[in-house]
Amino acid sequence: MKETAYAKINLALHVRSRREDGYHELETLFAFVDAGDVLNAAPADADSVTTLGEFAGGLDNPFDNLVAKALAALPRSHGLAITLEKNLPVAAGLGGGSADAGAVFRIVEGFQGLPDDWQARAAKLGADVPACVLSQTHIGRGTGTEQEEVEDDLVGTPVLLVNPRVPLSTGPVFKAWDGEDRGALPEGPARHISFEGRNDLEAPAIALCPVIREVLDALRDTDPWLARMSGSGATCFALYDSASERDAAAAQIAKTHPDWWQLAGSLR
Repeated sequence: MKETAYAKINLALHVRSRREDGYHELETLFAFVDAGDVLNAAPADADSVTTLGEFAGGLDNPFDNLVAKALAALPRSHGLAITLEKNLPVAAGLGGGSADAGAVFRIVEGFQGLPDDWQARAAKLGADVPACVLSQTHIGRGTGTEQEEVEDDLVGTPVLLVNPRVPLSTGPVFKAWDGEDRGALPEGPARHISFEGRNDLEAPAIALCPVIREVLDALRDTDPWLARMSGSGATCFALYDSASERDAAAAQIAKTHPDWWQLAGSLR
């Protein structure tokens, strides 16, 4: 079985408060690009994980990453041999590890189905994992694990992801957030929420990793209808009204910043 671990982006991310347990109360609009890491799985006597691809070297011990942990979290009648093609940068605000775990859940679902408590099992692996199992545009609340449907008028929207190849860990960015509640997520369809929303982690992320501002400026110079940082960074995204505009933007940025990683796709 072959499954794509779709790149996750936060079209808007409102941080409302710090919690006593160390997490934060969030309101976010999740969306997913139609590309990402690729997992191939086959039945086996025992679980195994093999990693390859451009960013395979950025992973920890493959038996301690989220693919292995997702396998361990799901009861099964047989093992799975998984090959992970790591195409997404690590520590990049794209939910790469969570997307990989979400793909494992879908693989297990395809082979034999998921247990009734799969959402709780996914949440224990990380706040973004339940969203990544779904891999559809929706609102996340709480720590991001509370899923809420939204009118999705963004399916097929051309998107360009750009990362300066600088890893940025989530913890320090949240720690640098100033604690100010700037208000709730707007109501309405996904495009309206995206346009009127914000990413409250953008400022602290730029303070820690100034090149993010350069990425945003480069994207905004290509005239998208929206350019914003995803998650806790450092990846930024831009949304366009046509694939030709997106592809022209990708070519422009590749010319001016050939060292930056980029991915062109569409929203699922």
